[in-house]
Amino acid sequence: MEATEIDEFSKEMKEGGENGLKHVSLAISVLAVLVAMVTVLGHRTHTEAVLSQTRAADQWNEYQAKKIRQGQISVAADLLSLQPSSNDAAVQKKLGEYKSHMAKWNDDLAEEQHEAESLEAEVKLAEKRADRYDLGEALLEIAVVMSSVTLLTRQRLYFLLGLSLGLAGLVLAASALLVH
Repeated sequence: MEATEIDEFSKEMKEGGENGLKHVSLAISVLAVLVAMVTVLGHRTHTEAVLSQTRAADQWNEYQAKKIRQGQISVAADLLSLQPSSNDAAVQKKLGEYKSHMAKWNDDLAEEQHEAESLEAEVKLAEKRADRYDLGEALLEIAVVMSSVTLLTRQRLYFLLGLSLGLAGLVLAASALLVH
């Protein structure tokens, strides 16, 4: 381009209102950065939910293993008490051991169940947060698109609608931090 052409192009751009669209382009850039941030937070929260769900499943497996072990000892104790024996003192001693194990496992089972339920509550909390991040992300993405339409149509209505949706998405995503 020659110097005169550049000058003419610059004048055309000013007359066409391109200077007025710089703030729209800047707002779109800011919205895109917010989309990226909310997306990362959403992904991390989904990962947290999956990890918590895995820990809860492991905890329930441990509960179940102890429950099975307790059931087996209970059956063994019942069978031992029904068997005739020449050494009744040894049988009674073994039955006493079994009963003390079962009493200890009753306490352990209650603790295991409480821990598993606590981990399940963490899963639900992480899922609620993730849902808010996801909806906030969607609104921010729509805001970017609506604001971009302003560059094509030169109508401020799309920009204002985009900013409104962006603000709503940002508020919704930020509200995930308040979920308890």
